[in-house]
Amino acid sequence: MVLPKYDLHCHTTASDGVLSPVELVARAADQGVEVLAITDHDSVAALQQASVVAQAANIRLLPGVELTASWGSRVVHLVGLGFDPTAPSLQRYLEGLTELRTDRAQRIAKRLIGRKLPDLLPAVLELAGGGQVGRPHFAMALVAAGVCETEQQAFKNYLGTGKVGDVQMAWPAMSVALDLLHYTGGVGILAHPTKYRLTFTRLRSLLTDFIAAGGDGIEVSYSGIKPEHQRELQKIARKMDLMVSAGSDFHQPGKPWVELGRFQPPDTECRHVLSSLL
Repeated sequence: MVLPKYDLHCHTTASDGVLSPVELVARAADQGVEVLAITDHDSVAALQQASVVAQAANIRLLPGVELTASWGSRVVHLVGLGFDPTAPSLQRYLEGLTELRTDRAQRIAKRLIGRKLPDLLPAVLELAGGGQVGRPHFAMALVAAGVCETEQQAFKNYLGTGKVGDVQMAWPAMSVALDLLHYTGGVGILAHPTKYRLTFTRLRSLLTDFIAAGGDGIEVSYSGIKPEHQRELQKIARKMDLMVSAGSDFHQPGKPWVELGRFQPPDTECRHVLSSLL
């Protein structure tokens, strides 16, 4: 099928994005996007407001979310698409994730205080604005407090893997998240597979477990992916009979090479997730 211009991975102020749902949809319209999925971290709070604006802009808005889950000791992200955002089971599940995120934020703040840094929690919660709180909010707060010069430095020194702010939580298992998405009528996509710092051998192990748990597809094109990695992911998707998806992973304007609807289209020989959603 000939696909419309789309973006199936982006974020608003409901999680760690900078634009409101209204602003993001307006920007998507300016970029010529025709099908959009807002995939905030562990939240569907943006969807109701965005749907009104999307309809006026003649954009097909698909229900979307980026769920935090676990694979063994690793954290993975699953993009859910096409589910029922009003399902009570989904709402209860997301409430549990909100509690985990709030608990993690409190632990991160306490750890940073233990390193003689100021209490950043009030500033972090203000930056989150009632949305899901995440480490990017701590990065912004560290910059605002003059502790770090850039958000990248904040992750390198305080928030990245193995650093003081890398607080491990008991996220739901990948299989549980996938079961929820299927129960609510959606599909589960493994987000940005090359960002987990796995060898392709380990990635295949992850995908074997992902398929066994009912996983439907993988993202093969997103901001920052190398062309050779996209080709390898597409090859894996064909071999393992997985659908493919793509999206900008847009969080804010002004980031080089990251724009709504801007990414290298997946190979047409791959089975696209939109073929099951449109």
